[in-house]
Amino acid sequence: QVQLVESGGGLVQTGGSLRLSCAASGRTFSSRTMGWFRQVPGKEREVVAAISWSSSRRYYANSVKGRFTISRDNANNTVYLQMNSLKPEDSAVYYCAAGSNIVAVSSTRLSDYQHWGQGTQVTVSS
Repeated sequence: QVQLVESGGGLVQTGGSLRLSCAASGRTFSSRTMGWFRQVPGKEREVVAAISWSSSRRYYANSVKGRFTISRDNANNTVYLQMNSLKPEDSAVYYCAAGSNIVAVSSTRLSDYQHWGQGTQVTVSS
């Protein structure tokens, strides 16, 4: 079983930066594909970024390419999302998710991720 706890959300002005962290429990973290998703009220949850277990493959949604960076520290069971040049449309609840090691980083299917955190709110003011 994997438990995920996100942190680092908050209120930031347009153009600002935030770094989200996701701390994972369990001994299988290092073998899992990890993803960051976001959701706004009334819309479906969408993938933002994903990273393979070895960090050799990464995926970014077109809307965040060049601005967000996903990384992981397997020694400390943590995955990060560095968010720069934030825009009001980035405002959402951000979720960390863990899939199996065979999940392709480009997968957008929520069902490919078995474990989810509780989410952290990111608000970007204009």
